Amino acid sequence: MVGAALWGGIAAASLLIGFALSGRGLSNRTIGLWMGFGAGALISAIAYELVPESALGGGGMALGFTLGALAFFGGDWLVDRQGGQERKRIAGEPEQGSGMAIFLGTLLDNVPESIVLGMGLALGGSIRLAFLVAVFVSNIPEGLAGTVNLAAAGRPRRTIFWMWASLVLVSALAASLGYAVVQWVPRADGRIAQAFAAGAMLTMLADAMMPEGFEHGGKAVGLLTVMGFLTAGVLARLE
Repeated sequence: MVGAALWGGIAAASLLIGFALSGRGLSNRTIGLWMGFGAGALISAIAYELVPESALGGGGMALGFTLGALAFFGGDWLVDRQGGQERKRIAGEPEQGSGMAIFLGTLLDNVPESIVLGMGLALGGSIRLAFLVAVFVSNIPEGLAGTVNLAAAGRPRRTIFWMWASLVLVSALAASLGYAVVQWVPRADGRIAQAFAAGAMLTMLADAMMPEGFEHGGKAVGLLTVMGFLTAGVLARLE
């Protein structure tokens, strides 16, 4: 369980890298391109890691996938109504959004990934490298965009840093929870949870990450998305 917490924390720690990069004057185009790469890596991880591993008979995978998409859609809708709709916007605007809602929205994005990391470790005995890399890479632009919008909402940088640090801790705990569920519940094989997480993650990508990447990165984002998909796909095949 300690190992699961460690890997969950490592995957989420790239939010802090995004926080650090937010003060480096990166162009919106550069961030958009990185978003495209991260989105491609996550799509590949869903396709090669979560969907095959969650294959269930009797429509179980389809049900879990659909429920995950609906759960994220509903949670995202609630967060948006509270002022968190701008959490992935690269170009933050003053008085745009609620700082707490942005934080909760980012938490909503990260918890399914962390739980899957923990479950994967419990089921396979080792971390899935492709999934870990995909989550790590995709969290960098999320941390960057979130920092920009938290600052636009009036949060000082020191407060933003501690918000991201606490989210890293929560992600570590979520990974531990995923590991514990598999260990403590005899019939929990993790497949339904992986299908649920796959649906939630794909909805998140289509809802925010990919549109934002294309808006600022332009047509080249298509190529970067393919490269991200290929990178994670190769890592998945090497495991």
